[in-house]
Formats: sequence, C-alpha cells, structure tokens
Amino acid sequence: MSESNDYVIRVLDSPLEVDAQAWDGLLFAQSQPTPFMRHAFLSALHSTGCATTATGWTPRFFLLERQGQLHAACAIYIKSHSQGEFVFDWGWARAYHQHGLSYHPKAVCAVPFIPVPGSRLLAHTPEDRLALVHAVLDWCSAEQLTGLHALFASDEDVTALSQAGLLLRHTIQFHWSNSQPGYTSFDAFLTSLSQEKRKKIRQERRKVMEAGVTFRVLEGAAITPTDWDFFYHCYERTYLEHGNPPYFNRAFYRHMASDMPEDWVLFIAERDGRPIAASLLAINASSIRAKGQNSSELSTDQEVTVATGTTRPTERVAYGRYWGALERVDCLHFEACYYQPLQWCIEHGYQRFEGGAQGEHKLARALLPVTTTSAHWLAHPQFFAAVDNFLTQEREGIGEYVDELVRHSPFKAGAAG
Repeated sequence: MSESNDYVIRVLDSPLEVDAQAWDGLLFAQSQPTPFMRHAFLSALHSTGCATTATGWTPRFFLLERQGQLHAACAIYIKSHSQGEFVFDWGWARAYHQHGLSYHPKAVCAVPFIPVPGSRLLAHTPEDRLALVHAVLDWCSAEQLTGLHALFASDEDVTALSQAGLLLRHTIQFHWSNSQPGYTSFDAFLTSLSQEKRKKIRQERRKVMEAGVTFRVLEGAAITPTDWDFFYHCYERTYLEHGNPPYFNRAFYRHMASDMPEDWVLFIAERDGRPIAASLLAINASSIRAKGQNSSELSTDQEVTVATGTTRPTERVAYGRYWGALERVDCLHFEACYYQPLQWCIEHGYQRFEGGAQGEHKLARALLPVTTTSAHWLAHPQFFAAVDNFLTQEREGIGEYVDELVRHSPFKAGAAG
C-alpha cells in the first residue's frame, strides 16, 4: 500500500481479494464495459488456474481509493512470455535478445486471452484515470519491469495513456454493425450487400442446410451442463488439432455457467439428431442490466449516463469467441460463427457483432475493418525511441491497409455498413 497525493494505492495479488461489487460497479460506469472485465470472469481465470503465475500470468490488481471509496482500478499481469495477448511484440523481444537483454518480465494491462476492445482503466473521472496510469508506471519502474503494455484499450483509456507518454499502436479487427433503425430480418440485411456477396452467402447457407444440419440456440441459464460439456469438447478439439492446448479449462466454463450465465449464447449444430459442432457467443447483457435496462426491451435510441457525465446510446454488443466441430461439413464454420450469430443479433436487436482478431475472410461476410488501439511504455530509453519510430511507420501502413479494405466493401454503394 502507498499514497499518491490524497489517493491510497493498494496492489493486491489476486482478484479474489478485490470486492466484487465495488469492481463491477466501477466497470459498469465506464463507457465501454465488456463481460470479460467482470469480477466473475477475472476471478474464474485465477481460481481455475488459467491465468496464474504457473501459466505466465502473475496478477496484480491496482485499487486507487480516497476516503475508503474506490475511485479507479485496473488488472495488471506480470508476463514471462508474450502468448495469449494478440498484440504481437515478438520482434521487439527478438531485438532485446539480440542485444543481450531480456524482454521479460513485462507488465500488461489486459484481459488474458481476450482480444476484445473495452475499458481497461476503470475510473470515475479523467483525473482518476490518469492518476491510475502514473501509479502503475511508478510501480513498473520500482519492480524493474521492462515495460507496460495496455492492450485493446477504450478511447478514454487511450487518452490517459497517451497523456502519460505511452506509445500508441493500432491493429485491425472486423466488426459487423446493425445500424439504426436496424435490419428487420437476415434477408433484409442481405439486400444491403452487393449481388456477388449476397449470392455467395446464400450459397454457403444452402450447402449447410442441404447437408441436413440444423441449429439449436441456447441463451443464459438454458445452457445445460451437458451443452457446456459438448461445447468444451468441440472447443478443446479445435485447439488440439492446431497443436496447442486450449487457454481455458472445463472448470472455467463451469464458473461462467454458474457466475455469469446471462452473458453467453450457445449455438449447437445437429445432424440426424446428433450434435456435431458448437459456437459460443458472449454478449453484454450484464452491462445493460446494470444500467437499469432489460436487454430484450432496450430501444436502439435509449441513452444512459456514464461516468464522464455525458450521454451516449447504449449498444447491445455480441462477441464471437470460440467454436469447434466433430464432423466436416462444407461452410459449417461460416454458418456457425457468422450467419447464425448475425441472425440472432438481428432478431434480438443487437447493434454490433465483433468477430475477433484478424481474418480478412470476415470482410466477405459483411464484417468491416475497425482500428483498435494499444499503448506501450518501455523502460529502456533507446528501445523506447526505436519502437516509437517503428510504430510511426506501422501506423501509416495500417491506415493504407484499412483504406484498401474499405475499397472492397461487400455493401452496395450507399447501403448500411
């Protein structure tokens, strides 16, 4: 514990030591809360052994308090490797090694294994948020860590991190938008696409249907332990087929089912009465509920007040996460991971679907390029300067890449998207 101005700064070794209600209350007051920053999610990562020192993720939870009240907080992990981050710094690590230096241990401000943009620095005010950044930077220096890396940060986070002198790095993801007034059906969505793309999607869906595949869609508490077991079997198999163990274990998903069931939707593909594939969708139902709204009743123009005192539309957001299949069916991946989720989003009034990191093939399925931002500080002055030069050039390349992708938009001229 330390003091900075009139703040009391506490650094805890486990999310289990953090008051869940205070953490979630602060999270839901942010502009971009996600279910992955919920106390239950971070605690499950820890208690099931998915993100611990043994796996290279040593947690440190920062709490900035004033007169006993929580004003700012963030999750920091000391990393002994660069896996599970999705903002790739392998080249930086090699450069350190070539100069006889170690790139680790480093600190990351992130959700382990989750490349979803959102609020990382939870704070009541911009001043609280900036004070939190400086507290973390001072701690990194005192602990002799090689750097601090805040991954997939919100706009408010980026402002504070930039003010504190961190370097900004952009990456590309692909997101789908259900723009106001929103599509009335999946067919209505298809009419907004070019004829070529519309025809391709219909052909792909037809192949799955003609293969005799149907889908069960399960939401929240309706997902039974048997359903979770089947999903995990598919999920684990996908990772093992690529030669890697899965990031999450079965115990983690038991916590998801019991501690935050409302934030999950499961699609199970069946053929001849047998389940053959599954895809898992996360949704921000808990965030909407915390703001006093029912996710099934919230209108697209509903506004809420966030911590900054401003108002903005409450977006219902879905996040494509994991999938796996036990049988090969042509185009089943596209149906399970894109078309079924998009259809569900349209039917339930969800306004954005985030398809995850990478994948230009998503563009043909109407997921458009979006720039995400991370921020980086390196303790070594010469490497900090070298990375600064590198990122300046990389940002120019990212901008050109986005422009090229936009020129290949699947939408008809003047259509939504």
